[in-house]
Amino acid sequence: MQQTGELAPHMKRIPRRMKMSIRLQLDCITEFGQLRRRCVNAVSVFAIMAWLALGTCLPAAAASLKVATEQGKISGKLADQGTMRAFLGIPYAAPPVGQLRFQPPATPASWTGVRDVTKFGSRCEQWPIWKDYIFQDAGPSEDCLYLNVYTPATIKAGSRLPVMLWIHGGGYTAGSGSEPRYTDPALVHHGVIVVTINYRLGVFGFLASSDLAKESGGKAGNYGLMDMVAALHWVQNNIAQFGGDPKNVTIFGESAGSFAVSTLMAVPAAQGLFAKVIGESGAPFGNVLPVTPLVKQASQDQAWVESLGLHNLAELRAMTADKLLAAAEKKGVLSFAPVIDGRLLTEPVPQIYAEDKQAHVPLLAGWNRDERTNTVSKGITPEKWRAFAEQHYGAKANEFLKHFPGNTTEEAVRSADTYTTAGFIAYGSWAWIEAQTKTGQAPVYRYRFDLPATPSEMHPEGKYAFHSDDLEYVFGTLDTRHGAQWRPEDRQLSQKMSLYWTNFARTGNPNGAGLPQWPRYDREKMILHLDSKIAATPDTSQSQFEFLQSESAH
Repeated sequence: MQQTGELAPHMKRIPRRMKMSIRLQLDCITEFGQLRRRCVNAVSVFAIMAWLALGTCLPAAAASLKVATEQGKISGKLADQGTMRAFLGIPYAAPPVGQLRFQPPATPASWTGVRDVTKFGSRCEQWPIWKDYIFQDAGPSEDCLYLNVYTPATIKAGSRLPVMLWIHGGGYTAGSGSEPRYTDPALVHHGVIVVTINYRLGVFGFLASSDLAKESGGKAGNYGLMDMVAALHWVQNNIAQFGGDPKNVTIFGESAGSFAVSTLMAVPAAQGLFAKVIGESGAPFGNVLPVTPLVKQASQDQAWVESLGLHNLAELRAMTADKLLAAAEKKGVLSFAPVIDGRLLTEPVPQIYAEDKQAHVPLLAGWNRDERTNTVSKGITPEKWRAFAEQHYGAKANEFLKHFPGNTTEEAVRSADTYTTAGFIAYGSWAWIEAQTKTGQAPVYRYRFDLPATPSEMHPEGKYAFHSDDLEYVFGTLDTRHGAQWRPEDRQLSQKMSLYWTNFARTGNPNGAGLPQWPRYDREKMILHLDSKIAATPDTSQSQFEFLQSESAH
């Protein structure tokens, strides 16, 4: 007879994720009084599959689909072929409508009975911006402060699994927890609980006018950031009921989500609500999405509000969401972002890190090799690259070319793309990592995602590790990318990245069995390159960033 937990040869035809669930089922221990016995896999595979399909399980193995939260009981569903539980559209704050528009999030109302949470809540108000932003909810609404919880289908009683709370990207203007690339995340199969959230976006999340400041004693804006803090409080108060450990919460995000987690580390009200941080491509340490002082932003936002013919806050709150959103769309993407509001943030984020006031927690962070390409590099030649250097750096052109050489066309293209990637995302991320390394008093792990994407509907060129390319790899949702023909190296890298990320969420160290060693950046200045062959190498980009840093100071 095979040992408990092993799969018989005739089970090899079962899908991989269902095998994982069956292994968990076969490993369960049943208790009855003083009697303890191990489940045996003598039951036919077909009976096991039937149990899974019915949402049941072998004795004492599956967690209930009904959970009691602080606001009331909820009922979720099985997902991903029965291998995980999904609780979708759970309210973590009251709908921010009417008089609650442009206010900090309020406590959600309680309910009686059992609330069905098998469908996504509405995404927050936004207009269509990027074609790769696909949603599975009913549509945009101001009533949007919902989160989703994914857990393994089988959780032992008293489990305290690591929790990973995801903050989506989208320039603080777009995105949702209902995007397919975040749905049914394979991360869960590595023994963690994943929470995805919606938060107020654009004008609804970050307007900071003078009138709003007067109403709140000189404080305004950052409602979207406050939503994130509210979601973290919800996790602290409720996640144990799902089998999660409120003392082991990792916040992670990409693009604006990475800007957000790096900012939350500097927010006193958020400190203590998370134990680890993962940032993928972004931090407010450069010229992109900087955190602006309220005194500067308030006058600009007030002038914009008045240009809409609105004379007071009552009229602003009475304006329909559609009209307000249409006006914001004309203003453009990235027009509304976090500010030094005097409530969540009282100082610039880089200053908080420099003064050693940020959260002292382990950090895993990095960016993609080709965050921004084919702009300056388009049609570039060695001669044009030198001309660019002389135009932008004058007497320091030769020093610039030392760090970003262009002696051949190929070298000039690579340097130009590296330069624009730095200006867009990489410099801010690097400066954040350096700041945490200096004062964070905790381990830091740095990566660069290098594997060029296979051609897909949105990226037919198939040669860049573009901005957001890493998302489906981390979540193990490669098949949600339209038109992509995945290679074995893509599947392998996705599996390894999911393991690195969940190992880090569990212990603060991404290393584990079967994975190439990831050295600590704060000790060895080594970077892990995520490619078809994963390898750690010394940091060779330091001088580039130090040059850009010295120039930005002028």
